Amino acid sequence: MAAEGHETAAPSAGEYIIHHLQHLQNGTQKGIADFSVVNMDSLFFSILLGVLGCFFLWRAAKAATSGVPGRFQAAVEILVEVVADQAKGIVHNAESRKLVAPLALTVFTWIFLMNAMDLLPVDLLPWIWQNITGDHHAKLRVVPTADLSMTMGLSIGVLITCLIYNVKMKGAGGWAHELVAAPFGDKVYLYPVNLAMQLIEFVAKTVSHGMRLFGNMYAGELIFMLIALMGGAWSLSATGIGLAIGHIIAGSVWAIFHILIITLQAFVFMMLTLVYIGQAHDAH
Repeated sequence: MAAEGHETAAPSAGEYIIHHLQHLQNGTQKGIADFSVVNMDSLFFSILLGVLGCFFLWRAAKAATSGVPGRFQAAVEILVEVVADQAKGIVHNAESRKLVAPLALTVFTWIFLMNAMDLLPVDLLPWIWQNITGDHHAKLRVVPTADLSMTMGLSIGVLITCLIYNVKMKGAGGWAHELVAAPFGDKVYLYPVNLAMQLIEFVAKTVSHGMRLFGNMYAGELIFMLIALMGGAWSLSATGIGLAIGHIIAGSVWAIFHILIITLQAFVFMMLTLVYIGQAHDAH
């Protein structure tokens, strides 16, 4: 006879996914957009990975030698050269590149590390957190870039950088004139249309910049959850064994393919950052 009250039913597939898509928050969210609520897990992991990324780059710079480089130094040097070449080809102002190139390197490294959290077993860190807190229903999401508030925060940061460079390179008056004179021409009757188009462009670029990264990482996270459910459904039967084998094969294949996705998404976000900042240097 089962012990009364000591056994809890296993969650259904839907309950499992819903639980894993909920954040560790400082309060209860009361609407779709509630700016009083902070996703503490996204904040923690993004800061931790940012510090780790800066530390690794600092270690590579400190240990750099003019002799034969080690594997880690060689990898960092290749990464720096690739980013520097991209920055040089897009941002033509040499003075601006002194800030923009390191910024692009930081963006790529940070986003790559945050994306790479998706390669950890789905239940590993949540299980550790549940045992630490003693609450088996405790929530924890470990992929910061699968959090819309995080990716939109990054894209808004890029927008602010672009606005600063617009004013810096063109002057406040020059940029204000560009807002009303482009793209349809410097005619007074076209000023409202030009301004509306410029505002739409800034909003569209910012939203698409953040949503692209979020959408890809959110979809990848969901697929890992579905694969995990295959492993959770195994049993000593033909169907159960088939699910277990499918779990291993699908998990391995998707993880290998996902390495390309997390790298590509970090690169795309970095390249768009460079493109938008480069556009801020161009006069229309």
